[in-house]
Amino acid sequence: MTQDAGTTVTLIGHRWARHSHALKDFLGGNRVAYRWLDVDRAHAAGVLLEQLNMGSAALPVAVLADGVALADPSVEQLAEALGMHAHTSERAYDLAIVGGGPAGLAAAVYGGSEGLSTVLIERHATGGQAGTSSRIENYLGFPEGISGADLADRATVQAEKFDVEIVAPQTVDRLDLDGAYKVLHLGDGSSITARSLIIATGLSYKHLHTPGLERLAGAGVYYGAATTEARAAEGEHVYVVGSANSAGQGAMYFSRFAARVTIIFRGAELNEHMSQYLVDQISARPNIDLMPESHVIEALGDRHLTAVRTEQVETGQVSEHATEFLFVFVGAEPRIDWLCGHVAVDAHGYVLCGPDVLSAEASWPLQRQPFHLETSVPGIFAAGDARHGSIRRVAGAVGEGSTAVQLVHRYLAEHP
Repeated sequence: MTQDAGTTVTLIGHRWARHSHALKDFLGGNRVAYRWLDVDRAHAAGVLLEQLNMGSAALPVAVLADGVALADPSVEQLAEALGMHAHTSERAYDLAIVGGGPAGLAAAVYGGSEGLSTVLIERHATGGQAGTSSRIENYLGFPEGISGADLADRATVQAEKFDVEIVAPQTVDRLDLDGAYKVLHLGDGSSITARSLIIATGLSYKHLHTPGLERLAGAGVYYGAATTEARAAEGEHVYVVGSANSAGQGAMYFSRFAARVTIIFRGAELNEHMSQYLVDQISARPNIDLMPESHVIEALGDRHLTAVRTEQVETGQVSEHATEFLFVFVGAEPRIDWLCGHVAVDAHGYVLCGPDVLSAEASWPLQRQPFHLETSVPGIFAAGDARHGSIRRVAGAVGEGSTAVQLVHRYLAEHP
């Protein structure tokens, strides 16, 4: 058995299996070259399984470049087999960064370049939500735009150049405080101690409780860009739910493959929440339609998505639309469970920093006021979308990540 040139993994599975989508999403997010073989569509899939004596193996099967085959591996098992750096090499650091999106990567570059022993821990893939963007066109210095994957790759290489330890995929399950030290308990059962911490976990898309959506998640219903499924939608009618930039970027990307793309959103106009340059691009794309003042009320299908029902907000008129692809970009929330209540947050879970800590009457133990990106715990900072008041733009996240490192230096100078 031979791999295609440049292919690291061949993945064999069913198109509509949730676990297949999870592995494709993981490989795509980490920019690992892979080939997808659908057992229902590709004759080569069955042939390859027979060659590997895995005709009866549980799917999906991941075949590595060296010929090693894994039956129904978890994301963690596949990462281990690929030799990804999923475990920390040290137990103590000057600076720990949780989250590998633009804010976290910027903090890593500046932390490493300024001599701090720095570790960045990312649960899925560096780049975060921005890393799944097909094209970011309003980021300074790239007049023709840059894909989120390219930006993440460049930033990751830059951070590693400065000896930053990037650990992914890995989760932080719990934060403890030991005096001035921050103790992070990781998903692999280990723990590390850091003198300072930057929270850069960003946001995750909310899973809607609309009937059918959760049952069909990963089998036609996808949260976020899910660009790994775009080619499978070639010639199909794709529906996108949402009206922010992420939805617009997703719709533009899917329109390159799908016969038609319909954007479903509650507002009357896209430009209420979307950048004007994206609105203009969508207007000029002939195979993108708009369904304003509408929302999805049900997803239909047994094994996989076959149709969605929508309701017109003003009239209550219900319509049914045949489709096998629904991409949801509605609502996002910060990931803060791992903070275990140590850090003050607002009513929606966004981390309070600087003056907001004092105005919320959260406890603050020092005589000086908190630095403007410092949380209610001295030495813990927040940057990017997880922070209360963030502007939710890539450039803003990068700026906050780099600024947070300067504030880390000021804090460490107080606590040598």
